[in-house]
Amino acid sequence: MTPARGANVGIVIVSHSPLVAQGAADMVRQMVGGCVPLAWTGGNGEGGLGTHVNGILVAIEAAWSEAGVAIFVDLGGAETNSEMAVEMLEPARAAKVAICNAPLVEGAVVAAAEASGGSSLARVVATAEELSA
Repeated sequence: MTPARGANVGIVIVSHSPLVAQGAADMVRQMVGGCVPLAWTGGNGEGGLGTHVNGILVAIEAAWSEAGVAIFVDLGGAETNSEMAVEMLEPARAAKVAICNAPLVEGAVVAAAEASGGSSLARVVATAEELSA
């Protein structure tokens, strides 16, 4: 996490594989250092492939920023569970969380680079989603 918690948009990486999630987070951290709040979650909670809502909620909290949090997912189940996690947040917090329609690794790296410059959540998401156009 960053000492200036809340200054930059946070990034959450959600993958069905803990190794993929951790690897993507490692790439983000190598690109932007510690200036962007970052968390990842992967696996189904029992060590297998999958995702789970509680893990996503924990990751959102770990990467929380008053500037917002952008979530990157690998497959449909990760997106569905991320949506459920966001719905469980208080409305004021949920309004500051966006699930990005962007490639997991490239999107997270580009978004973190944008966030490291102090961009808004909307700008961070738009920059990442340009990769899907």
